[in-house]
This record gives sequence, structure tokens and C-alpha cells, in this order.
Amino acid sequence: MFRGSIVAIVTPFKNGAVDEEKLRELVEFQIAGGTDAIVPCGTTGESSTLDYEEHDRVIEIVVQQVGKRVPVIAGTGSNSTREAIEMTAHAKKLGADGALLVTPYYNKPTQEGLYRHYMAVADAVELPLVLYNVPGRTGVNLLPETVARLAPHRNIVAVKEATGSLQQASEILALCGDQIDVLSGDDFITFPLMACGGKGIISVTANIMPAEVAALVDAFEVGNMDEARRLHLKLLKINNAMFLESNPIPVKTALGLMGKCSDEMRLPLCPMGEANKAKLAAIMKEYNLI
Repeated sequence: MFRGSIVAIVTPFKNGAVDEEKLRELVEFQIAGGTDAIVPCGTTGESSTLDYEEHDRVIEIVVQQVGKRVPVIAGTGSNSTREAIEMTAHAKKLGADGALLVTPYYNKPTQEGLYRHYMAVADAVELPLVLYNVPGRTGVNLLPETVARLAPHRNIVAVKEATGSLQQASEILALCGDQIDVLSGDDFITFPLMACGGKGIISVTANIMPAEVAALVDAFEVGNMDEARRLHLKLLKINNAMFLESNPIPVKTALGLMGKCSDEMRLPLCPMGEANKAKLAAIMKEYNLI
């Protein structure tokens, strides 16, 4: 259901508040670049420091601005199952086409707990759901066997696999077949994961290079492996630069250097260190981004 180049869009701020005008401009930049779907309020969107009103407003703005041109997959994950259900139900009311649910963080649930969490949300809200596994941030790994238990549910349509492990992604593909779509959660393995059967990427890099990330996925989907491979290697350096510091510090700094929005973040995220900012700027110049 959700495939291709999907951007995990940043949330621009201005003087401490959500910059609604810039958010709308960023949506248009993505659609003009060929992005296939947009994820507001994900990790890259600083969802963890948005209050409930802001969270809803960001989703509402993106849904309005997109105007059904591409799917909107709202980030609605929580470490409280009840809260995840409420947020997912509200995203549906706002017009989201799907929801992205990160594994519950900090609690460190067992695999059975993860299974029950996702089943509870899927049973409660009639909306296509994307599981989101990023153990480097959450402290828990959604194992392939658990994904396979969840995959038959009619509302669970995909998994964003952000372990960086092709082995784990391949095990999900082997266990689930066509019951669930696997999306890369790491830009640097989009091409190899698609070669294993993945359907695309929920991308950080697409925030600054939407056309190029979309071109890689599109080339693969039409069978132009040489072009997909070329773009994979071309993007490697900028993909790595997006993680010079914790995401979304580098990508927001990059957007600031491009004049797309302010590089303002919320504590505990702070401005990029000067040495890393200089490295990022040098790499961006190589790509003619600034």
C-alpha cells in the first residue's frame, strides 16, 4: 500500500513555535521532487518534543497541504498503548491515510508485549498501520518472528525496518512473503534492501534531495539496476552526513543552509557543532545543494 520514496519530514520551528508557512512550503518541495508519501511527526519531525496540540496541528497542516496528492502517514507511536490508540484514531479523523507506530520506548516490553501492543492498536483503529522498528533509539528490537505474527492483520500493512541490518530485513521478507511490505528506515541500505524485496524507503535524505531519492527508487522499480546502483553510490556520502550527529540535527541544519527553513530545534537537541557543521557544508557543496 505504501511504497516508493517516502519522506520523514522535519517540523520547522520559528521562535519556539511550529512554522506553519515553512511546513507547507516543505510539503510542496517534496511533491515537486517526486516524493511518493509524507510522514509528519516521525523521529525526524521531532515528535518527542511536540505537545499534543502541536502534534495534531502538524498532521492537519500536512494533510491539508497535500490535498490527497500523495498519502500522508502520520507518526502516532507511543510507549503507552492507550495513548497510541488515541493518537492513531485522531490522525484518522484529521484525514491521514495511514499511521507509523514506533515500538514502545523505555518500557522495554517483551516480544509478547510488542505483539499485544500492535494488535491492540490495529484492532481499535481501522487505518493502515506501519510498524516502526528502530532499536537504536527505543531500546527494544521487534524481531522478525513477531512481525510475522502481526503481518496477517488486515490493518498492518508495512514495517519500517531501521535496524540497519539486511539480515533482519531479509528474515522478515522470508517469513512474511507478501503479507507485509518492508520499507527501509536507513537511506544507506535502500538499494540493497529493495534488491531483497523491500518496497522503498522512509527517508531522511529526501528532506534535502527529494528528486534524487525518488529517482533511485523509481529506477529500481522499472528494472534499471545500473541507474539505481549509480544513485545509491552517489548518495552514499550525503546519506552518511545526515548522521554526523543525532537525527534530525544534521538534516535540519542542512535545510537551514539551503534556506528552506530555520535550523531551530528544541532541547534537548541543540545546534550542530561547528566542526561537524563545516563538514556538512563542504559535503553539501559537493552536491551543489548550497
